[in-house]
Amino acid sequence: MTTALFIVSEEGYWGEECIEPLTTLTEAGVEVTVATPTGNPPVIDERSIDPEEVGEETAERVTSVAESDDRLNDPIALADADAQEYDAVVFPGGHGAEWDVTQDVHARDALRTAVEGEEGTALVVCHAVGILAFTRDADGEFLVDGRSVTGFPNAWEEGIVDEQDLLPDGRKLPYWVEDEVVAAGGVWDAELDADTSVTVDGDLVTARGPPSSHAAAVTLLDEIGIEA
Repeated sequence: MTTALFIVSEEGYWGEECIEPLTTLTEAGVEVTVATPTGNPPVIDERSIDPEEVGEETAERVTSVAESDDRLNDPIALADADAQEYDAVVFPGGHGAEWDVTQDVHARDALRTAVEGEEGTALVVCHAVGILAFTRDADGEFLVDGRSVTGFPNAWEEGIVDEQDLLPDGRKLPYWVEDEVVAAGGVWDAELDADTSVTVDGDLVTARGPPSSHAAAVTLLDEIGIEA
């Protein structure tokens, strides 16, 4: 049985970026385990289920799965997960990931294990790509240094935060993903002229944002040898 570990934020994950890969992998026969930093249920970003923000169809579908999926509602604590036991590790995005997942030592260990180990592949989506700016490889160098990646671009962030980097909910954005990942040596291209953006570099798959969620899931399945 092919397995995947989803590491999901308790500070606000973006619905489509979690639910689309979750359902796509599940339908392909992958056994999914959900983990959060503390083991409490992940919290969805309300904007990601607002029909005016994402459309009625997406809002209804994401809300339905988020409320009914036992894996999301009863996650394990991230410290109790061993990334070596999984074929894939998935990091859904959302601004909330900047407060917990990308700063979590166990999340970084899981990413390092998936990318550097002999087995395993990592999919990192949207704001979760920021974890690459804080994760070092076995030699102490930035894991992303020299790797081709995509992720949530500055051009999009500018349309969300105000001049003081405050989000619509009043929280101050800790950092801008593109800036930090580039500073850590990432070769950044968010392909702003394309409808979707998914980049593969070795065992690291990165995706730009919500519209790329399905393509990212299909790409991950291909990388781990499963036909979507």
